[in-house]
This record gives sequence, C-alpha cells and structure tokens, in this order.
Amino acid sequence: MKLGFVAGYGTAQAQLPMEQILEAERLGFHSVWTSEAYGMDAVSTASWILARTSRIHVGTAIMQMPARTPTCAAMTAMTLNTLSGGRFILGLGPSGPRVVEGWYGVAYGRPLARTREYIDIVRQVAARTGPLVHQGREYRIPYDGPGASGLGTPMKGILHADPTLRIFTAAVTPKGIACAAEVADGVFPVWLSPEHPEIIEPHVAEGLALSGRARASFEVAPAVPVSLDDDLERARAPVRENLALYIGGMGPKGRNFYFDYVTRMGYADAALRIQDLYLAGKRAAAAAAVPDALIDQVALVGPAARIRERLGAWKEAGRSGRVGSMLASGCSIEAMRLLATELL
Repeated sequence: MKLGFVAGYGTAQAQLPMEQILEAERLGFHSVWTSEAYGMDAVSTASWILARTSRIHVGTAIMQMPARTPTCAAMTAMTLNTLSGGRFILGLGPSGPRVVEGWYGVAYGRPLARTREYIDIVRQVAARTGPLVHQGREYRIPYDGPGASGLGTPMKGILHADPTLRIFTAAVTPKGIACAAEVADGVFPVWLSPEHPEIIEPHVAEGLALSGRARASFEVAPAVPVSLDDDLERARAPVRENLALYIGGMGPKGRNFYFDYVTRMGYADAALRIQDLYLAGKRAAAAAAVPDALIDQVALVGPAARIRERLGAWKEAGRSGRVGSMLASGCSIEAMRLLATELL
C-alpha cells in the first residue's frame, strides 16, 4: 500500500503546508494531493509543489470538472506530467450541485455522463491517434450546437506526451464508484473503513466488469484523517468537526451524498441527527453527535500506540489489494514520521 499526503484546500490566505510536503518527500511518501472548491485552485498549487520537489508524485484530489473544459484539463495534465518527468496524477470530480451551480455558474446536469465523456476526451487528447472528435450529450467537439459558427474543425494536439496518464475520480455514490472503475485508473471514495470493503467493492466489481479489466488494475485511494495526540478526545475533535460539516452541511436534505454514504455505512440515525442539528445552525452540537465508532473506523486518532494498533487493519486492506494508497490528511510531521515507520 502506497502512502500519500493530502495538502488540502488551503486557507483564506494563499499558502501550502510546504514543511509537511517536503517532509513527505524526504520520508518516501509516494504522493501529495491538492484540491479546490471555491478558493485556491488545484492546478496552481500542484504546479507549485511539483516545482519545489523532485521525486514525489503530485495529484489533484480533485480538479473540478465543471471548472474546465475537458480539453483544457487534458492540456494542463499533459503539460504538468511532461515538465515534472511523469510525476503528475490527474484527479477529477463532478463536485456537487451547491458548488457547480452556486460557484461555477453551470448546470449540475448528469455527473456520471459528464465523467465518462470528460475522461474519454482527455484520453483521446493524450493518445493523439487522430484529430479530436467527440459527439456526446455533454460535450460536442467540434462544437455544433446553438451559436456555433460552423467553422470548427477536428484538431490533433501539438504536445507529444505520455498517453498513459493516470486518471482518478472522486466518487461517493454506488453508481459513481462503478463509473470510476469503468473508465478511470483509481477512485477517491471519500472515507473508508478497512474492515468493511462491502461499502465499495461490489460497485468496483460492477465497473470493472464493464471495462473488462482485472481488480489489480484499479486503485482505491481513500483520504484517511490522522490526528496524533495523547488525549483521545482532543485527537478526535478535528475529525469530528470535519465529518459534521460534510454529513450535515454539504448539501440540503435529499441531496447530500456524504449523508447517504454514512447512512450506507450503518449510521443512519446518527447521520439524520447530525444533519438536523447542522442545518439548524447548531454546529457544535452536530459535531458532538458524530459517533466515536465512525471516527475510529475512518480515521487514525489518538496516541501513537493506538494508531499503530489501528494501522493493522489498513495494512491488511493493502495486502489484500482492496486499498492501493492511504492518503493521510491533517497530519502533523510527527504523525507523518509514525506512518512512514509503520508503512514504508
């Protein structure tokens, strides 16, 4: 199992945790990941990290598809991968309706259809087997819809780059996970309990069956919050707050994919209470309602000895091939060194 570090969204100020990133490279971490929502973008931050490192792979988890046309994303990924000597990993995601329509100003539409078409276009651009042509429901290249001049012609990209560019997608729903296994090289399944592969594995198998690929060709790469602290409750606190934000606040009732995911994990009653409290503006109470058992399943929290013990389940998930990369988030340098000692 490979080890990665999640650099995150950034903060209100344009900054990156470069001390942790450079330490991750020194320790032998395989990858570091940037992201975006409605603040710092994932591409500029990934570029900055690639320029300041020499060995570690850098990926986007995620680059939001509604923010860019697929040809733009392909050009960006190919450029970064070429300039870095093959160290870039393209991570894509459809985001949710709140951000897609509220920030990017485009229709949320059909995210699974968009994902399939988007990746098909990126792979066409990278392969350069002929001029780019794609006539789908989401994208039409050359464009021939309303307002078209009729002057667009199929073109082949100028840049000769590695056609085997690795592409991951973020997915939370069963259909999204299956779609990732069908068309991508890996998936970010938000949270994961290493003892409960049934949450995603049947959907991975469904997608791989459609693609005709073996399970070993597909990588599951969950983000795993890591909070090292001798005080267990203090260690759980930042994870508790983050889970409450996503379960309670990332979408209205009936359209919150994270709420649905935790419900499928067996926490239906807790998810409903968290959501009700969060949407009522009671954020501290919502965080307090997050079950300790859920935190302990999806995160590594507490004293070093407790984290070492919990890593046993993750090591087994890696040995079995169910988890290809553990993407540690929220890590202190001390926690990173602990993970490196245990996993690398």
